[in-house]
Amino acid sequence: TVVNPSYEEVSAGRTGHAESVEVVYDPAKVSYQKLLDAFWRNVDPLAANAQFCDHGSQYRAAIFYRTEEEKRLSETSKQAIEQSKRFTEAIVTQIVPAAPFYSAEEYHQDFYKKNPVRYKFYKYNCGRAQRLEELWGKP
Repeated sequence: TVVNPSYEEVSAGRTGHAESVEVVYDPAKVSYQKLLDAFWRNVDPLAANAQFCDHGSQYRAAIFYRTEEEKRLSETSKQAIEQSKRFTEAIVTQIVPAAPFYSAEEYHQDFYKKNPVRYKFYKYNCGRAQRLEELWGKP
């Protein structure tokens, strides 16, 4: 595994890393369960090594936990979705221990704000909104 890889290296699939977001939260303001609910509603949990039009292991859906409690809650939330029988296919989202997190370069931070037209093009042309509605219903 490459230490502190560039965005280009990760997005090319050459490092073994996953493109992800680090969420820092205050449990007094938002519960981990609420974060999990938001996570599930924003990914395709049925797609192995892909999210919408992005393909490769770097685009796998994963929950990276830091504590045993986060692991337990993550596994319980995944099991609840599986037991709901909402999907006929298997949920392939990984639940794995957090490894060192490497931030993407500054130009890639808040990409949707800095590049609203490009992000909107991606969001709709890749079928993200349509697929999420198909999976989870209207937001």
